[in-house]
Amino acid sequence: MKTRPFGQTGWDVSEIGFGSWALGGQWGPQTDDQSTKTLRLAIDRGINFIDTAAGYGDGRSEKVIAKTLNAVADVSPVRLATKAPPAEGPWPPSPYCRWQDRYGAAYLRENIQQRLRNLGTDCLDVLQLHTWTRAWNDDPQPLLVLRQLCDEGLIRYVGVSTPEQDQNCVVQLMRDGLVDVVQVIFNLFDQEAAAQIFPVAEETGTAVIVRVALDEGSLTGKYDRDHQFGSDDFRQAYFAGDRLERTVDRVAMIRQDIRDFGLQDDYSLTDVAIKFALSHAAVSTVIVGMRSPEHVKANAAVSDKADLPAEFLQQLRRHNWRRGVWYAGK
Repeated sequence: MKTRPFGQTGWDVSEIGFGSWALGGQWGPQTDDQSTKTLRLAIDRGINFIDTAAGYGDGRSEKVIAKTLNAVADVSPVRLATKAPPAEGPWPPSPYCRWQDRYGAAYLRENIQQRLRNLGTDCLDVLQLHTWTRAWNDDPQPLLVLRQLCDEGLIRYVGVSTPEQDQNCVVQLMRDGLVDVVQVIFNLFDQEAAAQIFPVAEETGTAVIVRVALDEGSLTGKYDRDHQFGSDDFRQAYFAGDRLERTVDRVAMIRQDIRDFGLQDDYSLTDVAIKFALSHAAVSTVIVGMRSPEHVKANAAVSDKADLPAEFLQQLRRHNWRRGVWYAGK
């Protein structure tokens, strides 16, 4: 497993990270025993960065991770990032939301205490605000509260997970030195982060966590146009309406590019998607959702493969798909 510097933290983290949303049970049925086996294998394969959140099963993911890590305490350090959600209100926050109502100081302190309890630690490696709005950039008090919690020894590093409809809102936060880490969407369909977020991250020494590298599974190529998701599966809403049909058609175009470059024997579609997400030097780690040992074996092995040819990466840029705010409707 190759490692990369995690911004200016001094950490070297696995370039493939463990995305733990499924451990919360929102990607279909998932037992804690299955989650533990999957996570232990990931650590054995050299994955030393785990991303979770309060909202992944209302803390269930965090608790499973804590229990697993306690059982493998003799392994090399594992860096763990979690997220605090805003208080009740629109998701993502609207331009009219006040930070006082969504990320007030008392609320944040209480939430961070819950993160500490769930994870069984007295200091969080990375605490990210799970969403944000540009409306707060000029008065970013929630991030100043987190800085105070760093001074108190409860958090090591502070970050923001971007709202998908306005990822560039974190550019000002990076330039103002308010965040150590940003978590962004970057994949074959959504390449906007390459325009400004990545260059500014390099300029400021900000660590970059890439999420949704497989577009919630579509870039594995395992869905057909008629695929049905369970009622308890997040993807039922993500691919609502005709979204899945349109996505599958575009995935077929990527497959054709792989064949045209003669790479089909060396790289699967999943390999290409992950390698593309890793292709920018600003990226510290790409977190890939894993819910089974088979997922771990396949995803961890990508790190051992050669980088994609430069000419092929250039060709893949054509798949940038300005599909708007995916969650907001057709």
